[in-house]
Amino acid sequence: MKVLKKRKKHKRGYPIAILVGIEETHSVIWKIFSRIVKPIKTLYLEGTRSNPKALYNFHELTINTLRPPLKEGTRSIILVSPQKTTFSIEFAEHIRHHHKWLIQGPNKAEFAEITGSATKLSHVYKLTRSPIFQQIINLITAEETENLIELLEKLLNTSENENCIIFSLEEIETQIINKNKPDRIPEYLLITDKYLSESKEKSRLHRLMQIAANRKIKIRVVNAESPAGTRLSQLGGIVGMG
Repeated sequence: MKVLKKRKKHKRGYPIAILVGIEETHSVIWKIFSRIVKPIKTLYLEGTRSNPKALYNFHELTINTLRPPLKEGTRSIILVSPQKTTFSIEFAEHIRHHHKWLIQGPNKAEFAEITGSATKLSHVYKLTRSPIFQQIINLITAEETENLIELLEKLLNTSENENCIIFSLEEIETQIINKNKPDRIPEYLLITDKYLSESKEKSRLHRLMQIAANRKIKIRVVNAESPAGTRLSQLGGIVGMG
């Protein structure tokens, strides 16, 4: 996985997770794509960790910074803090007490904690290449996708007319690209990695994904060999829903 550097253009690939590197006085938030890692923002603690109000405000600042990528559909979050510290634990406790919407319900985020440092490009590059990091990524993205599949199954088993479930590339293109049908725009676009890699019309598919992202549709690329990927493959490998 490459790390994004300034003044160079890289193909980002599709979003995978959010990385939050937490230190004593600051945090750096990154967005992990399939090909690169992109810094989002550096946040600073105004005061000390021993000051409850300062720590509360710092955690709230972190939550507010996470909102945009969460709304875009990236709901796997990895918290990274140095060994023998409780920074990640303190942030997780803040979420449990003040932001239960992040850990409950069909659109909940999935969290994981890892020891290390993720506030510099060199740190992130080293971290993302480690086997344990890859294991965590696979685990929490699988859990996140299972939540979406549960939502899909509920939609499939209801007869409400307002539900939007589309199973073909052609129909998905029509609903997403055609602005004359705003009531039929899906909230999520789910695609297996196998469908994405084996598609004979990659430029067409990537154009669809780009337009979907521009229209604030949440895009998730799912491992075809996972249980969720198997279910998506049964439905054709690509599904628009919501």
